Amino acid sequence: MTRSVHRERHRTERIGWLRAAVLGANDGIVSTASLIVGVAAAHAGRNEILVAGVAGMVAGAMSMAAGEFVSVSSQLDTERADLDIERQHLAADPEAERDELAGIYVTRGLDADLARQVADELMAHDALAAHARDELGFSHVLVARPVQAALASAASFAVGAAMPLAAVLVPPEPHVILVVAATSLLFLAGLGAIAARAGGARPVRGALRVTLWGALAMAFTAAVGWAFGISVA
Repeated sequence: MTRSVHRERHRTERIGWLRAAVLGANDGIVSTASLIVGVAAAHAGRNEILVAGVAGMVAGAMSMAAGEFVSVSSQLDTERADLDIERQHLAADPEAERDELAGIYVTRGLDADLARQVADELMAHDALAAHARDELGFSHVLVARPVQAALASAASFAVGAAMPLAAVLVPPEPHVILVVAATSLLFLAGLGAIAARAGGARPVRGALRVTLWGALAMAFTAAVGWAFGISVA
């Protein structure tokens, strides 16, 4: 009788792409919907609203991609620099590094002899990996991936931005603000709930926190657009 292999799937495996995708989609909806509401509040026509929305979508997607790539690349550079330092220390004084690793295991609950044995075996297998994981806290699950983060952010921003843009085409011009605001808040609530569920949190809480900030953003931009519309008139 063969035993089935027990495999576990943890949500931390999703952190790299999930954070970038949720951030991009959320920004796409909020910034584009806010821009549309602000321009519409200034009494612009449908064509002007669409031009502003499309320009905002393209600019936002490129900005998100660049921002994620730069920030995650900086994280990756820091990780590589720390690994280089650790590699030098291992080459210069492996005994001190073994003692350091054993000391970490002692603080985690192992007795000194067992901690030393574990440190010896792990360093014999892959000394740098052992120190990267247990001393520096690096993990292959959470490794920085700049290109993945940039593409996920840009694509999700564009998808998010397309939602309020599509809503502009549906209603008569006098009702654009109401329809775009209402549908965007629904999109945000759904996104927040899905992201929270994917991350293991409560969907209602995730929905509420994104819709609150989205509503505030649209309210402020509507006020700005209304003020400029009044001054131009």
